Amino acid sequence: MQARSASIQAQRGAAILLAMLTVVLVATLASGMLWQQWRELEVESAQRTRVQSHWILTGALDWARLILREDARQGGSDNLTEPWAVPLAPARLSTFLAAQQGQATVGDDDDPSQEAFLSGDIVDLQARLNVTNLIEDGQLQPASMAAWARLFKQLELPEAELDSFANALLQAFRAGNANPGADGTQPPGASRAALMPRRVDDLLWLGLSSATLVRLAPFITMLPVTTVVNLNTAPLEVLLASVANLTVAQAQSLIQSRSTQPLNTLMDALLVVTDPAVRFDPTQQGVASRFFSVTGRLRVGANTVQEVSVLQRNGLLVTAISRQRGTAAPPGTPLQ
Repeated sequence: MQARSASIQAQRGAAILLAMLTVVLVATLASGMLWQQWRELEVESAQRTRVQSHWILTGALDWARLILREDARQGGSDNLTEPWAVPLAPARLSTFLAAQQGQATVGDDDDPSQEAFLSGDIVDLQARLNVTNLIEDGQLQPASMAAWARLFKQLELPEAELDSFANALLQAFRAGNANPGADGTQPPGASRAALMPRRVDDLLWLGLSSATLVRLAPFITMLPVTTVVNLNTAPLEVLLASVANLTVAQAQSLIQSRSTQPLNTLMDALLVVTDPAVRFDPTQQGVASRFFSVTGRLRVGANTVQEVSVLQRNGLLVTAISRQRGTAAPPGTPLQ
């Protein structure tokens, strides 16, 4: 009798254990299924946000192209008093949609996490020193080298880095344009030369240190052709670097004058800076621009996507020659 009671208790214990294992197995499978479903929803949401961001930023780029085209239609110089130079502060996209539809609000008001904000700006790239100007006819261009030397001196950067960078750039240019020999081999030294840079960040492999490049970045650019510095848009540092013998007081006077009366010709600059020691070279300075940088930022919830495009304007034709997209820093933190 006792043996039978013990057997029954053992069976009950086994049944309880089996039931517990079944519950654990079902719970594990259910949690796995829920996690898989959550993951698929997140991937789909991210994909949808990426596609939407692409089209919105493409639309913003087309808008910038239209602004620059209309500016070209007006003619004259390019200066900081024109519409293209006014940055777009963070604007809520639903506001534009509501205005177009004649509504006060739209659906995303109920879900703040899905609100989208668009901001951006257009920057004149000819307000900077162009790396491409350093080389002319396969040699270092003296006037451009002198301008870069003045910029290095202003920023208190080591002059030795400029010399090594310029020589490495020249070697890369010659290697990229060298004709192979009769046997198809490259000339001596061509294989050891660095590749020609395509962006400012690429200058690191030509001998510039990271610290030096960070200091230089706001004042230099890398464009496909040689360009002049636009006196209407160049900051103080670039003016002092581009124009020989220009003093700080004269540069500040030029900046103050152009803010109220933009320069239409180089002769206008001579009327502001009357020092005979200061000369403006039409091959180095100008009052109009062809290359611009367009930055568009789209913030959806806690995520921010940024796209930087370089536009080239030839008459009324405005084309994008490069587009670079990435995830920007969260709101409130400086962008690198």
